[in-house]
Amino acid sequence: QVQLVESGGGLVQAGGSLRLSCAASASTFSVYNIAWFRQAPGEEREFVVVISSRGTSYYEDSVKGRFTISRDNARKMVYLQMNSLKPEDTAVYYCAADQDLTTAIMTSQRAYDYWGQGTQVTVSS
Repeated sequence: QVQLVESGGGLVQAGGSLRLSCAASASTFSVYNIAWFRQAPGEEREFVVVISSRGTSYYEDSVKGRFTISRDNARKMVYLQMNSLKPEDTAVYYCAADQDLTTAIMTSQRAYDYWGQGTQVTVSS
């Protein structure tokens, strides 16, 4: 069982930065792949980025070059540094965890067994 808690959301102007954090409770955190998804009002939840248990990452095209994911296994934390934020980045951001991912399914929310409660990010124009 894994519990995830996101933090770091807030209100920021376009072009600004935020760093989201995802704290995990799993005793074997290092074996989990961790992803960030986001959901804007009236929209489907969408994939943002994933970092594997080995530390490799994969980004959705619209955030490449602006967002950076990292993990600290000793602290059981995953971070999402978000720079050059745009109004279209406004959403609730969720972190999610799963042990068994393949390239084919890693962008699908159905692949993840554990979810946090989300943190709101609002980017004003």
